[in-house]
Amino acid sequence: MTNNSITIQRTTKETNIDLTLNTQGSQQLDIQTGIGFLDHMLTALASHARWDLTVKVNGDLEVDDHHSVEDVAIVLGQALEKAWRGQKSLQRFGQRLMPMDEALILCAVDLSGRPYFVGELNFTREMIGGISSEMFEHFFYTLAMNAQMTLHIKPMYFRNNHHLIEGCFKALAYGLKEAFSPANGTSSTKGSL
Repeated sequence: MTNNSITIQRTTKETNIDLTLNTQGSQQLDIQTGIGFLDHMLTALASHARWDLTVKVNGDLEVDDHHSVEDVAIVLGQALEKAWRGQKSLQRFGQRLMPMDEALILCAVDLSGRPYFVGELNFTREMIGGISSEMFEHFFYTLAMNAQMTLHIKPMYFRNNHHLIEGCFKALAYGLKEAFSPANGTSSTKGSL
């Protein structure tokens, strides 16, 4: 990881997480959450956003998936907020219409300091990859709140639940990649975010 890296550590009675993020990285990834499918989704996110990302999680998976998934979203969100607030200039807004086979996902991002999440993830399965389907919407909500960003994710249509959620993570990657890209001048009519 380079000097642009941000490291966040979170230790509770439920999880112990070490995360290092560089949003201007080169896809150096080491993701070990203890949940294979979450590793797969975070790898898709970081790889398509062109980040360096290290995530090490020791969570209470003997209870369920909730604490690990939620706490990863908290620390990743905190790292993203530090990253965008520390960047001298950025586009601020990003969007992507992402095809994932038969699924089509709309994602829009505003790195604004005004956290908000709107999502319509209407899964047709209770579990995906060993994670409760409801946890994915909770992940994006928690990420948005901690990153201090506005995030909208809307599947236009889908048939395969795996494609739906993978499309969401990839759409978010490209939305964030655009939002983090450098801008000339200020990204707000107020003069600052």
